[in-house]
Amino acid sequence: MMLSETNKLDAVSDGKRRWMYPLVRKDKLYQYRSWLSYIYLILFFAAPYLRINGQPVLLLNVIERRFVLLGQVFWAQDVFMFVLAMLVFVVCVVLFTIAFGRVFCGWVCPQTIFMEMVFRKIEIWIEGSPKQRRLLDQGPWNKEKILKKTGKHIAFIVLSFIIANTFLAYVIGSESLLRIITEPVNRHWSGFASIWIFTGLFYFVYSQVREIVCTVICPYGRLQGVLTDKHTLMVAYNYLRGEPRGKLKRPSEEPKGDCVDCGLCVDVCPTGIDIRKGTQLECVNCTACIDACNQVMNKINKPLNLIGFYSEEMIEQKVKPSFTGRMAAYSSVMVILLGALTYFILQRSDIDITVMRSAGLLYQEQPGGYISNIYSADIVNKTNKIQSVKLVANNAGVKIRYIQPLSKLDKEQSVRTTFFMLIPASLIHTTKTEIKLKVMQGNKVLGTASTTFIGPIN
Repeated sequence: MMLSETNKLDAVSDGKRRWMYPLVRKDKLYQYRSWLSYIYLILFFAAPYLRINGQPVLLLNVIERRFVLLGQVFWAQDVFMFVLAMLVFVVCVVLFTIAFGRVFCGWVCPQTIFMEMVFRKIEIWIEGSPKQRRLLDQGPWNKEKILKKTGKHIAFIVLSFIIANTFLAYVIGSESLLRIITEPVNRHWSGFASIWIFTGLFYFVYSQVREIVCTVICPYGRLQGVLTDKHTLMVAYNYLRGEPRGKLKRPSEEPKGDCVDCGLCVDVCPTGIDIRKGTQLECVNCTACIDACNQVMNKINKPLNLIGFYSEEMIEQKVKPSFTGRMAAYSSVMVILLGALTYFILQRSDIDITVMRSAGLLYQEQPGGYISNIYSADIVNKTNKIQSVKLVANNAGVKIRYIQPLSKLDKEQSVRTTFFMLIPASLIHTTKTEIKLKVMQGNKVLGTASTTFIGPIN
């Protein structure tokens, strides 16, 4: 099978790294990808600094176990909801893969967006076309090569530094990042080191590793063979229409397929594959080959989409896409998980309270015929407002006497309070009495907790 001129070097199996020099052909799908990328990049760089009710749009502070999504703060006590949200995301990706193959990789994945829509464009702007870049890499280290390579890598480092800062803002928050940037370095050694570690990592990925992330490192591509089947829509070559391939036929020649064997579909592929060989792990469904092939089909007055979104069933049987049982099953799972996540979010209280009776201590007899137990309570304020609260028991006759006073909770803070719970001995009928506690702000219940009271049997 003939490979195009610009990818012959990539086809040499000599055990060395095969550098890719993909050609960019701008057509309808490329323009759609570009606009989607612009929206993604604007949101990526702006999100850490946007606020909803005083909270960032997205924060994933693993260190402090504090997560924010669309202005809602989630703490360690809410980690099950975070896990549930991750499950929803995973099922959504699986369902999308079953239906549309690896389109997520080519259109939404940050690795592809930054590589193809940012770093690749900078490389083309500085070093030129694929042929010029190849000749530059193969040529001697003259003045032109030194200037272009230096300029490109400086641009890559600067951009990696900006991405690293933004990434860190998602982890520690934009306020903490601004303190690291504006205050003396000796106050924030760990933050300063983190910025440069991530800068080096991003620079290494986008200047050296590149498509290897998609073809070797990322496990998602390896799941494609398990998740996809003959019903899955993905970027594919319609071999029934295209074969036998060859140059445009003359009237006296044998009939040929629509593929003129120009090799452009290989030229534009960022992972260097030939889509005409069938579905391959390295294909990220970026649709670059569709644009390139459609341009050729336009020129030779042939129908478009020789390469297009097809399932194996569509090509072989010429039928429309179908909604299969697998798709229905995963859709049902996703709806159930989304329903559960929505329920827990709606039922989530502003205050989280955990009450523990002091271990190893029995009840104490108090003046006035009361029996007391001692407790400690951890109370977390999940809101961005200061809350003035008090503890109230549902059970009749129960009194609370604080050892550590409880008056107010600072925003997004937790406090620990210690208190005695006193119950008249006449109201105790079992060794263990269940007590319901409420965290009250005025007449409003902010949170609830249950505990047990140990006492004598009358």
